[in-house]
Amino acid sequence: MKDVEENARNFTFRTVNQIETVLSSVKKIPQNLAFFLEESNLEKQQMEELLRLVVSGNDEIYGAGISFEPYAFDGSKFYFSPYYAKEKEGLVLYYLGDEEYRYFLMDWYQIPRELNRPYWSEPYFDDILMTTYSVPFYQNTAEGKKIKGIVSADISLEWLAKLVSSIKVLETGDAYLLSKNGTIITHNLKDLIMNETIFSVAEARGDASLREIGRKMIKGESGFAPFKSIARGKDCWMYYAPVPSTGWALAVLFPEDEFLADIHKLNRRVGLLGISGILLLMTAIVLISRSITRPLIRMSDAAAIIGGGNLDVALPQVQSRDEIGRLAEAFGNMQASLKDYIRKLTEATAAKERIESELKIAREIQTSMLPRIFPPFPQRKDFDIYATMKPAKEVGGDFYDFFLINEKKLCLLMGDVSGKGVPAALFMMIAKTLLKNQALDNMGAGEVLYRVNNIVALDNETSMFATVFCAILDTESGELEFSNAGHNPPLLARAGENFEFLKVDKNFVLGPVADLKFSSQKIKLSRDDTLFLYTDGVTEAMNPEKDFFLEKRAQEGLSKLRNENIIDMVKLMQQEISDFAQGEPQSDDITMLVLRYHGQL
Repeated sequence: MKDVEENARNFTFRTVNQIETVLSSVKKIPQNLAFFLEESNLEKQQMEELLRLVVSGNDEIYGAGISFEPYAFDGSKFYFSPYYAKEKEGLVLYYLGDEEYRYFLMDWYQIPRELNRPYWSEPYFDDILMTTYSVPFYQNTAEGKKIKGIVSADISLEWLAKLVSSIKVLETGDAYLLSKNGTIITHNLKDLIMNETIFSVAEARGDASLREIGRKMIKGESGFAPFKSIARGKDCWMYYAPVPSTGWALAVLFPEDEFLADIHKLNRRVGLLGISGILLLMTAIVLISRSITRPLIRMSDAAAIIGGGNLDVALPQVQSRDEIGRLAEAFGNMQASLKDYIRKLTEATAAKERIESELKIAREIQTSMLPRIFPPFPQRKDFDIYATMKPAKEVGGDFYDFFLINEKKLCLLMGDVSGKGVPAALFMMIAKTLLKNQALDNMGAGEVLYRVNNIVALDNETSMFATVFCAILDTESGELEFSNAGHNPPLLARAGENFEFLKVDKNFVLGPVADLKFSSQKIKLSRDDTLFLYTDGVTEAMNPEKDFFLEKRAQEGLSKLRNENIIDMVKLMQQEISDFAQGEPQSDDITMLVLRYHGQL
């Protein structure tokens, strides 16, 4: 039972992680869209094009829309809600909202509006099984933040129904999914789907234990409990676990008679073999001991030689067709199988080593493109700079760079490309090269991002993107001009003070959409001010409990290290992240860059 529970837990959480991976990736799309709408004033045509790209570029999204508060988009329009959907004839644009469909009174609009946070709707049927993920977005007014509208994405759950219905445990075990209200989303009995809840089934069966399990499931708990199958009425054990993103719950059934069948069969077989074996053994010892022992000894000697690594040793010839003959034949088959296995293992090991070698070379090429010699400008005394990247196991997309545009201007770059692997590495190298080439033309930080974005977006059919922070420091005056393309805000420590997050404009990321403007900002650095740039590998480092390192912990850790030299600051920060992770494997590149400005001495 302990093994069954452990296997059930692993199986269930593996399935939950499959579901969670898809839902988490889908959630980021409307969240990013809401973030972009807060920071940008899009025209109607731009909004339509952005929605079209979102729906066409994501298989899981059936439709997506941007719904505004009354008169919020256009003072003359009470309703304004562009919505792109995948229809049989292709992508179709609708404009929702009229007296028959007052969208701002719908649950998918009202609930996130009142809660001031994203919201997963209960699953529902609209030709197909779907759910809606809604994200509110706001506008800044004199009175503070004011709701401006809701970004919604309708997610097809056909893939989820297929995934859950494909789960087979032993011969008759299965799985089903509950919504956060206990509604049955998937089940082998089609009549139950979206028509019954686990509580209505428990009531119909008079099953108090099922009702208690249902309460635990909708509370987000997990566990292993006895259960009687709804579909077959068989005694089972059920492992249930929550799907964190949506509040749903997955239950997997393990039929009791099937996972205990082997134990019962083995008990009967052992008893029968024990009785008959004793009788046969007493006779065999007297009659055939001598004929058995001689070939067995020879085969034992041959087996010892094979165990020593010599697979070409000649086996003794046994002509009889009794057990000894079959054992000799089995030894011959084993010898041939071992040779074939070792050959295949050798080939597989060589192939694996070749792949690992190529990935190692790719990582070395990637890191070799980054500045690694420190101090990089030993003749300059007006600033110190240090940077490092600790790559994850696979090739990633983080990059940094710094270079002198002329005698008085220093350019700093920090970026993170979407995705992992070779495509992300290639996109990183292209973006880094373009950024440096444009910056060397001695233009503003916002103009650098604008030009590079237009070049990258031109043939970006895969919609890859990069977050980038670009800064240009006037080393004589201390003026720092910077522009941010969706990257994590840097931390700045004035001389002798704690680190604080730099307030940056939230421009869109580089890559997906052309002709976007990137605003520039300016601040003035004083002597011994310190600027800290980083990627999300720092704030999203996880410990075994799956907690994130987060921005607040990074800010507090850096503030304790503000008086250290910049090399020790980075190394001690790396150690603090490592201590927090407690051995949890690194899932993303950890990249940091520190600039300490000394001014004219």
